Amino acid sequence: MNEASRLRVLLPHWIAHNLAHADEFRRWADRAGDAGPDILAAAEALAQSSQHLRRALEKLGGDIGANMTAL
Repeated sequence: MNEASRLRVLLPHWIAHNLAHADEFRRWADRAGDAGPDILAAAEALAQSSQHLRRALEKLGGDIGANMTAL
């Protein structure tokens, strides 16, 4: 398996992993008081990171897949 093929497998996992953490951060931000805005900023940064990873996946000819279309 070459590097591009490997990345086409890894990238959807990384995207899903980031988004799961971002969701968890948002839930905890509500309970974090003064730290909440910083935790929300981290969630947004992960969401932006996932967008970059999605673009990389598209450039490599990969597909998020039917079960991950919400990503």
